[in-house]
Amino acid sequence: MHFAQEAAAGDGSRVVTIILFSLMVAATLGITVWASRQTKSATDFHSGGRSFSPLQNGLAIGSDYMSAASFLGIAGMIALFGYDGFLYSIGFLVAWLVALLLVAELLRNSGRYTMGDVLSYRMQQRPVRTAASISTLVVSIFYLLAQMVGAGALIALLLGIQEGQTFLGMDAGTAKIAGIVVVGLLMTVYVAFGGMKGTTWVQIVKAVILMSGAALLTVLTLALYGFNLGALMGDAAQASGQDGFLEPGLRYGVEVAGDPLQTMWNKLDLISLGLALVLGTAGLPHILIRFYTVPDSQSARKSVNWGIGLIGTFYLMTLVLGFGAAALVGHEAIRAQDPAGNTAAPQLAQTVGQSIGGDMAGAVLLAVIASAAFAAILSTVAGLVIASSSSLAHDFYNAVIRRGKATGTEEVRVAKIAALGVGTVAIVLAVFAQGLNVAFLVALAFAIAASANLPTLLLSLFWKRFNTRGALAGIYGGLISAVGLVFFSPVVSGSETALIQGVDFSWFPLPNPALVSVPISLLCAVIGTLSSKEQDFEKFALLQVRALSGAGAEKATDH
Repeated sequence: MHFAQEAAAGDGSRVVTIILFSLMVAATLGITVWASRQTKSATDFHSGGRSFSPLQNGLAIGSDYMSAASFLGIAGMIALFGYDGFLYSIGFLVAWLVALLLVAELLRNSGRYTMGDVLSYRMQQRPVRTAASISTLVVSIFYLLAQMVGAGALIALLLGIQEGQTFLGMDAGTAKIAGIVVVGLLMTVYVAFGGMKGTTWVQIVKAVILMSGAALLTVLTLALYGFNLGALMGDAAQASGQDGFLEPGLRYGVEVAGDPLQTMWNKLDLISLGLALVLGTAGLPHILIRFYTVPDSQSARKSVNWGIGLIGTFYLMTLVLGFGAAALVGHEAIRAQDPAGNTAAPQLAQTVGQSIGGDMAGAVLLAVIASAAFAAILSTVAGLVIASSSSLAHDFYNAVIRRGKATGTEEVRVAKIAALGVGTVAIVLAVFAQGLNVAFLVALAFAIAASANLPTLLLSLFWKRFNTRGALAGIYGGLISAVGLVFFSPVVSGSETALIQGVDFSWFPLPNPALVSVPISLLCAVIGTLSSKEQDFEKFALLQVRALSGAGAEKATDH
């Protein structure tokens, strides 16, 4: 069965959509105002007073992770590329095992507010904290781009604007830019006024909204097929018009007849993507700081368990949403609204609603799902901005510029200024990255996190000989190689979907650099360490005791 997608929502549906959307924004702003009154110290601002339960933090972790990339990007990838789109869901989920087994408890025991606390514990404070804050900023900016691009596409759909149409004098392009600016302003307000406490409560509310919205749409989509998933997938494959829609190789690992070299690069790109997704999570700054918002390491571990359960359930639902969009909305309608497929899930909501109860039901369901997606964007960008601003204030301003002498009040003030700066940069860059799929943009952020942060973090926790030069070489080596290889890849030039059209300076063939940049980071860290005589085995022993047992952690992590 195939239902025609309406070209644009009517005026009545726009009103419903805008009202629901406005109510959601008003509710989150209300939470922020409430939280701003509860935020009295640097610990409150950076880590929410370490007062969240494992379930609350698990919901916030899930919320951080179930971002626009998960909901919009992955559903779009599955709708357009079938089996290969689901690879993102699998990679994102498996990645949590690395975070759970290697990072969560150790990080909570060893640090105070940021990843820089752990890295600098047994090394020279200023250079290592500078490197940690730069790395945090770069990863966060890439991740922010994905969310903002998703927001732009969503705003255009919410207002019912397609290419060639206008609303309130805005065409589709202008509406997307307006969406990006709105998200940028809102996220800056959340962080500057609510701090970690406000951000976390916004994330908890958003997780409930998003899970409920996705579950509702999943059940309604399956109901149209009598809960027969096989029939849904069969229709999706037929409607896609592509051979092998339900088999691997449509987007990743594509075999090119008569060109074994290109075939090899395509296979390696698939491995590189998998490596980035699996290793990247445990190096993402906005995920790492979530472990500091709970009272102890046991709570950190329980938080991850709750997070895995929520995220796993959510990704199973994206499978139904993606195939549902392919079957009911259609390949052409999805690409007509957004070439990268970022609006497949909201378009599915509108189509399912129309098929069940007519245009108004379609408008209401679209508004509900789009509001849930927008809540996802807002909470994720707030998490990213607070990770960046906390690192800049705590690691760079306090430890490097003020040499550890800044007061908590000063730190919080600098963090708020930093939030404004990060928001502005993200808005400007997102305007130029609108043509890229948000799940793909997130994969780049994961590759940078996997290269610059994770190797250095693990070596710091587990290698006795590791020292300052090794940490700096690992962070900068991973950062420069990952960003540099992306710059010289088909992502930036030399392809139909490149950021810069009309030129070609792409000599690196893989769109995702993790396969090369992660080993480079490790190699740099090892060479840097062995080339320096600096070592402090006593500090390493203390770090081991603290990381593994929690002994001395409270004394070290709180004033």
